Amino acid sequence: MAGGHGPAVSREPDPRAAVEAVWRIESARLVGALARVTGDFALAEDLAQEALAEALVSWPRDGVPRSPAGWLMTVGKRRAIDRFRRSSALTDRYAALARDLSEGQSSSGVPTSARGGGSLGVVGSREAADPADGDLLWDPDRIDDDVLALIFIACHPVLSREASIALTLRVVGGLGSEEIARAFMVPTATVQARITRAKKTLAAAQVAFEVPRERERGERLSQVLSVVYLIFTEGSTATAGESLMRVDLAREAIRLARVLAQLLPQEPEVFGLLALLELAAARFPARQDAQGRPVLLDHQDRGRWDRSAIRRGSAALRQAASLGRGLGAYGLQAAIAECHDIAPRFDLTDWDRIVVLYEALGHLAPSPVVDLNRAVAVSMAEGPATALRIVDRLRHDKTLRGSHLLPTVRGELLTRLGRAEEARAELEEALRLCGNEAEQHVLQGKLRALPIR
Repeated sequence: MAGGHGPAVSREPDPRAAVEAVWRIESARLVGALARVTGDFALAEDLAQEALAEALVSWPRDGVPRSPAGWLMTVGKRRAIDRFRRSSALTDRYAALARDLSEGQSSSGVPTSARGGGSLGVVGSREAADPADGDLLWDPDRIDDDVLALIFIACHPVLSREASIALTLRVVGGLGSEEIARAFMVPTATVQARITRAKKTLAAAQVAFEVPRERERGERLSQVLSVVYLIFTEGSTATAGESLMRVDLAREAIRLARVLAQLLPQEPEVFGLLALLELAAARFPARQDAQGRPVLLDHQDRGRWDRSAIRRGSAALRQAASLGRGLGAYGLQAAIAECHDIAPRFDLTDWDRIVVLYEALGHLAPSPVVDLNRAVAVSMAEGPATALRIVDRLRHDKTLRGSHLLPTVRGELLTRLGRAEEARAELEEALRLCGNEAEQHVLQGKLRALPIR
């Protein structure tokens, strides 16, 4: 190669695995950077996918580039130039992109022949993936802003919750449509349709590729945090299927929360959410037995809990509190999770503090689910009779209609009060409503444990 550079590629035992790994790590930065330079979010996502497809062909054949992310960015920008050329005349945007490519290549010492002469199409040779070339095009000074803008766009209020989740996992998490479909147990075509509609909606709404101004950020940030939380919730307790958890999905949510904490270090609720996810995930290793059956909190082997995750979660919770604006809804839930995680035994849990925290959460973010969880805490602090009165007030709430949670809790309280037949009716109803096979196993065990008249 010209310019004294060494070989542009390195030999890897499994280039396709390298493509997958780089894509999962770098896809958000790639799409964000392409969206910034093209000004078109949907186009940027398409260009990134085209670069991925090119890598799947080129890397097994030619070897993995020394700068894989830079290689993908170079290909993505060249694809963009090709599209601009085909669409109409040489626009200002095309000229700027071409100038960017030209300057990067001359600086890297890649010869004209390696650039394909006058063609601006994707070059299949290894020289096209020169790391220096890719590094110049990568523009690392803008990466943080790009990723942050990408997250806010994927969770824009004009999109439905389902569309935001699919788009976040696709363009920020780097998951493919089939992976998302498996995670939420919907057809791949449904996921693809949601992503397509989401991109069309963003285009129709003329959503700018930018981080919202500070006065708009609060509302938009709430949607972002909600989507990340929903992804984690589905991963930590699947709504349907054979498995209790989808750990990969939960881990992806934690990764997204960590990205947000790096990009928004002055937002306490970002750290509150990160703390909540870390502290909840710390119990994952003990939530199932060797056969994959759920293990309830009071029977879990606390020695199996992830102490590193607990430390990370507690540190994030302290950071949320230190920012001086008090704990928000996620921070309060994290504080509740920490009470569980630091208790040496189940019977030594500080249930009185948990009740107080749930009361604060109920004032800040009132919901029947919060009240139901508060009732569980009250049952441990004060007894099942007091808790049952709280639960009975929720029996006709529309939010909990169709959910197995209310009859599950009510059945447990009635069992503890010795009202076995009433408990049986509630647990049978919970079993009918529950879609997760692992949770069904727990409910069946509770039914079998009831005394027979």
